[in-house]
Amino acid sequence: MALAVVVGAGAGAGSVVFRWCIKTFTRLFSGHADYAASPGAAHPHVPWLGPYFVLLAPVIGGLLYGPLVNRFAKEARGHGVPEVMLAVAQRGGRISPKVAVVKTLASALTIGSGGSVGREGPIVQIGSALGSTLGRMTKVTEGRMKLLVACGAAGGIAATFNAPLAGVFFAMELILGTFTAEAFGATVLASVTASVIGRAAFGDTAFLNLPGFHVDHLAQYGLFAVLGLVAAVVGVGFAHFLYLVEDACDWLWRGPEWLRPAVGGLALGLVLLALPEMYGVGYPVLQKATAGGYAVGFLLLLLVGKMLATSLTIGIGGSGGVFAPSLFVGAMLGSAYGIGVHHLLPASAGAVGAYALVGMGAVFAGAARAPITAVVILFELTGEYSIILPLMLAIVLATATSQLLTNDTIYTLKLRRRGIDLEGPAQGARIGGQSVGSVMEPLPSPLPASTTLADSADLLSLSGHGALPVIDDAGEYVGVVTAQAVAEALAEEPETAPVQVGELAEPPDQVTADQPLAQVLHTLLAATGTGVPVLDSERGKPVGWLSHQSALRAVHATA
Repeated sequence: MALAVVVGAGAGAGSVVFRWCIKTFTRLFSGHADYAASPGAAHPHVPWLGPYFVLLAPVIGGLLYGPLVNRFAKEARGHGVPEVMLAVAQRGGRISPKVAVVKTLASALTIGSGGSVGREGPIVQIGSALGSTLGRMTKVTEGRMKLLVACGAAGGIAATFNAPLAGVFFAMELILGTFTAEAFGATVLASVTASVIGRAAFGDTAFLNLPGFHVDHLAQYGLFAVLGLVAAVVGVGFAHFLYLVEDACDWLWRGPEWLRPAVGGLALGLVLLALPEMYGVGYPVLQKATAGGYAVGFLLLLLVGKMLATSLTIGIGGSGGVFAPSLFVGAMLGSAYGIGVHHLLPASAGAVGAYALVGMGAVFAGAARAPITAVVILFELTGEYSIILPLMLAIVLATATSQLLTNDTIYTLKLRRRGIDLEGPAQGARIGGQSVGSVMEPLPSPLPASTTLADSADLLSLSGHGALPVIDDAGEYVGVVTAQAVAEALAEEPETAPVQVGELAEPPDQVTADQPLAQVLHTLLAATGTGVPVLDSERGKPVGWLSHQSALRAVHATA
């Protein structure tokens, strides 16, 4: 708990420094606090260049952050979250401390010089690096190390966006991939601590100032549902387009990596010259779109432009997040959709801003497949609760549709392209790639469900296993009974104690013979007894037994 508070404080302070760096570099490169709010304006210090200064800003920025990243921390390149997910899944939560410093400077330079990326990915990586560094300094266990990394991510999101709940769920849903009482408590402490620091620095105001939205007609739920389906396609398309552009940049570039951001900055500068609204994160443009300030054609142009500008920024070696661009794309899609349905159904369509808000959450859910985070973060960023039901509906439909369209998210796809499976073993690991069927032991003699507790206690004590499978009278598998459960039942009052072992049998998480060993190790570790039954993938009947010893024998099998 104490370490979680310290990590939260560090992430909160880091977010203050990071946002100050972004603001400083944005003023330096563009002459404005946020150039997207004054698109097409000249730089006040070089007015003779007019709007053409945007051709030079990404080049100069690339000359600064390109060598920095290439020399000190190559993992600071890109959007950051996949690297944190990989560190938690396969590297014990270990992240180099220099990542925090390099990521802060590189991302601030990227955004300040016109890079069309977000600040959530960098602050997640910055906070996570702080958590990992503190964990190494205090020599915590690997499990606690991963939790401190998640605390850093939660604190970073909470302080940067004034969204403490969203920080918690982002960390658990995307970074840890699990929900436990310990993880929730620790990330809440970190998130609250970081939020207090963030609010002291930035104030306690909602990210977007929106009017109250209401669902006045039941038909609107159908319109929001359709938007959720369309947003899923756009979110998945954005993820694939991002890496398609990155592949194109990899194919085209043949020079040194440190020079790539500067040369690629020329292409980004051309995009900014044609569409200056793409400069930086673009929150003023997003705000104006939700207020209905653009025509449908221009909204669609902004949507495509953001996808191109973000993909190009990442492809040339820039550093920044993809969460904010996902929100931007969703807002443009939702606003265009809202205007369209308003023209078709003026009496029942409702406010355009409501569709923009729902589109933001649905596109992010379609791209990242994190529905809980999407719902919570949209509520906290806007303070708008009145359309929570259509927001939840669209986000769930977008998540389900995204699952049907692709197995990967915008975060895991980056790792998959590098040959990394977060659910599989780390590259070069001696255990994990084998199939369960190749390492399992023979199945112990199962207990009939009608066996008395006294008899089952005798059989368990002689079996050499701390658990045994249980079958019913028809020979069907019903679950596993552990020695601990039988001992506890025998210690109860005779009037309340179970009388047959079948009453104590519980099925563990299913393990099948054709699964990779790496996918079931967490189930084995969570088992109360000394192993779990291995089931036939077709019939669902136990065919073997997987224990810790049989898993370790896989090391010798591959030696």
